[in-house]
Amino acid sequence: QVQFVESGGGLVQPGGSLRLSCAVSGIAFSQFTLGWYRQAPGKLRALVASISSGDITRYVDSAKGRFTISRDSAKNTLYLQMNSLKPEDTAVYHCNEYPSRPDSPWGQGTQVTVSS
Repeated sequence: QVQFVESGGGLVQPGGSLRLSCAVSGIAFSQFTLGWYRQAPGKLRALVASISSGDITRYVDSAKGRFTISRDSAKNTLYLQMNSLKPEDTAVYHCNEYPSRPDSPWGQGTQVTVSS
């Protein structure tokens, strides 16, 4: 059974940093392209960054230069290092395959709140 368990969110001041983690089980972790997504209040869930099985990374424009996605195949864990956080980064962050499958389960996510 595929499972994604996100952690590491919290309340941080503008300009601060957070490192999100996602424990993945039920899939051949190293063989899949994975992504971090976020859903802000009143908005649809959207991709933030992705990393391929060959460790090729891609970012949405708003994340470039501030966020870094990485993976540890020995631990089946996906990471998102977020620096220089802005209030507009406030959202619930999720991880999943990229692109996500229609029947792919979503975890509860981890809340990131950027506020002074």
